[in-house]
Amino acid sequence: TSKIFLEKLANKCINLNFDTNIHLIYFEDIVEDFKMQKTKIFSMMLAVSIIPSFILKSIFTPLKNNLAIAAILFSSGSEGSPKGVMLNNRNILSNIAQISDVLCTRNNDVILSSLPPFHAFGLTVTTILPLLEGIKSITFSDPTDALGVAKAVAKNNVTIMCGTSTFLGIYARNKKLDALMFESLRIVVSGAEKLKNEVRTAFEMKFKKSIFEGYGATETTPVASVNLPNRFDADYWLIHRANKEGSVGMPLPGTAVHIVDPNNYENLKTNEDGLILIGGHQVMVGYLNDKEKTDEVIKEIDGIRWYNTGDKGHLDEDGFLYIVDRYSRFAKIGGEMISLGAIEEEIAKFIDTEVVKFCATSLEDEKKGEQIALLIECNNEIFERVCEAIKNSNIPTLFKPRYYFQIEKIPLLGSGKVDLKKVKELAKNLAL
Repeated sequence: TSKIFLEKLANKCINLNFDTNIHLIYFEDIVEDFKMQKTKIFSMMLAVSIIPSFILKSIFTPLKNNLAIAAILFSSGSEGSPKGVMLNNRNILSNIAQISDVLCTRNNDVILSSLPPFHAFGLTVTTILPLLEGIKSITFSDPTDALGVAKAVAKNNVTIMCGTSTFLGIYARNKKLDALMFESLRIVVSGAEKLKNEVRTAFEMKFKKSIFEGYGATETTPVASVNLPNRFDADYWLIHRANKEGSVGMPLPGTAVHIVDPNNYENLKTNEDGLILIGGHQVMVGYLNDKEKTDEVIKEIDGIRWYNTGDKGHLDEDGFLYIVDRYSRFAKIGGEMISLGAIEEEIAKFIDTEVVKFCATSLEDEKKGEQIALLIECNNEIFERVCEAIKNSNIPTLFKPRYYFQIEKIPLLGSGKVDLKKVKELAKNLAL
């Protein structure tokens, strides 16, 4: 960690020195050590250029236990308290091999590392992957700085860029950015949250680059599936279709996806929505000091460890995975299960999402079980127009919110995702 970072935490009354068993290593000290050992560094660089790689590997990278814990990442906590996700060496190495394989990484690739390494997407895909694959990595600390990101991409001829729907939307809306700034990109991957249709359209229209959406979770290190560019096979004169709009792609090599009945875990048919289970070497060890929570989401079926994602979706006849919503993001209205995500998609068709931010949640209702509440971030004048537009739209009656609340800011997590737990708490308080 960094001394400056700890000072900032201390200013917010957060102390990491509470546990004397924790040994902190500071980046500032590492830099000083390097400065004092210039001769040693020169000798090592000389050795690297002369000694065969297999000998260097045996000297500097002694064998480690594949099952040893390599990282503990805390889940986003968008729906509850964050949990410490334990990932071992095999989890991370396997996922990197899977991702590198499908992205067809090349020696001349340049990957943009702008995602925070305290999230699995940033740690595995944009931090460790380029180090292990020998790919040039360009680090940029603030993914919300659209112009800064564009400059980093353009100046360094970045070829692979990963981001969230939120961050990619920021780039698409920024008037200072031009398509030529992203000309070097050969693939843009979206993950960590659902890719909004309006973001996909705006990005592709502005930069003439497709966004390939992936899917996973911290518990799967994180990638489980991803869309990819189509490929032309000149030998057989065929186009291999590797992406479908609206899907999150096909499972990575060595990854299994099952769709089951959430009540009895029986397999469901193709195109039938159910609970998504993920199996593979990237499935986490478990939650830190929480066997009960681990047992809730890790299920062993026929000798295979499956991760219960809590997501509802289906596989089509070609093996592409589609996500409907999280089971926790369904409202039961008059006996019918309604997806809050689907409601948000319908509402987005009738309002300017560049000006208005909103989030749907559910509140208990004595007569219908639950009702929809919509939290809207905008000024007074726009709020009235938005409410009228939704009420007068042809959105299905069940999708129309019962409550409309104007708020200053939609609660967000550090990753840029909506803090659904706080949204629900806020709606409850406003409804009193």
